[in-house]
Parts: sequence; C-alpha cells; structure tokens
Amino acid sequence: MEFILASQSPARLGVLRTAGIDPVVRVSGVDEDAVADAVVDPTPERVVAALAEAKARTVVAVRDNAVVVGCDSMLHFDGELVGKPKSADVARARWAKLVGGTGELLTGHAVLRVVDGQVVDTAVGVQTTTVRFGSPSEAEIDAYIASGEPLEVAGAFTLDGLGGWFVEGIDGDPSSVIGISLPLTRRLLAAVGVSVTQLWRSTR
Repeated sequence: MEFILASQSPARLGVLRTAGIDPVVRVSGVDEDAVADAVVDPTPERVVAALAEAKARTVVAVRDNAVVVGCDSMLHFDGELVGKPKSADVARARWAKLVGGTGELLTGHAVLRVVDGQVVDTAVGVQTTTVRFGSPSEAEIDAYIASGEPLEVAGAFTLDGLGGWFVEGIDGDPSSVIGISLPLTRRLLAAVGVSVTQLWRSTR
C-alpha cells in the first residue's frame, strides 16, 4: 500500500521517515488563499482542515491501493490566524508580536483511502498545540530572519530548526508543531480502515 504525502515540507517528510514510513511525495500546488476564502464560517479549525483536504484531493491520481495524507499548519495568535510570512518584513513584524507570548499551532490533517483510482473513504481532523515563545533580542530576531527559515513556515517559526532556540515550551503534540501529528494521523488512518503498522518500512 502506498502512502502519499501531499506536501513539499521537508519537516513532515522527516517526521514520517523517522517514524518508519517512506512516503511518496506529491506537491499539491493548491491556491491556499482561495481555499481559505471559500470556507464557510471560517473558524481556525475549519480553515486548516479545509486546506489539508484540498491538498490531499488535488494529488489523488489513479492508484490501485493507497492512502493520501494532506496537512496544513497555521498559528492562531492574538486573535489572528497566520500562515507563512513569505517576506522578511512580515516575519519581522510577526516576531515583534510573538516575543514573550503564547499562541496555538493548528495542523489540519486529511486522510483519503484510494482503491482502484477512487476515493472510498475520508477522515479529517485538527491537532491544536499551545506554543510558548521566548524573548529573543532584536539581534537574534534579525539573524533568524536573515537565515530565511521563518519565511516559509507557518507562524514564522520552527520547533525542530533554528526557531527552536526561541520556543520556551509547548503543551501538546510536538510532532504536530513540526508539521504532522503522528497520534492523530494514526487515528485517522484507522478511521479509513488502515493500520499504521501496515505502512512501516520492513526492517528485515
């Protein structure tokens, strides 16, 4: 059975590989803004869930036997739901607010079961983890932004990269903050009739 990851995130790929799965990577290329704008009653949970499902459905192709997993992460902070900054100016403005604060990192997950090229079952869920930010100096923030890392990650920070230096702690699932919740993904796989142990690479 193929495990298809509808994401170009190296962090998500790394989490899965460390956990015994070698997924086939297919980048969705969805218009995230358009998907988010189309969500009815756009609560943070509904937005990230809709984005995750859109990504998964975009990469479904003619597959005999597969599961397709899509994910999307955003940071809910100070009443605002934010994704990737994309520019140094936006990242700097974001970190000016994050310093010493607390936010919620939400990661939407969608698992599609594909048989003979058709989606036969779907399970969607959201994992929310509280993130407590430290108080880096302006020089440290400048250096972090200059690294380029925060520009392409949800909320302008990472837990498993350079951004980890500026996170005081989390309450919840660390794998979800990195990009894909292993416990939630296991439950969603089970909901579509797939045991995660079926997907582990052979160690023999």
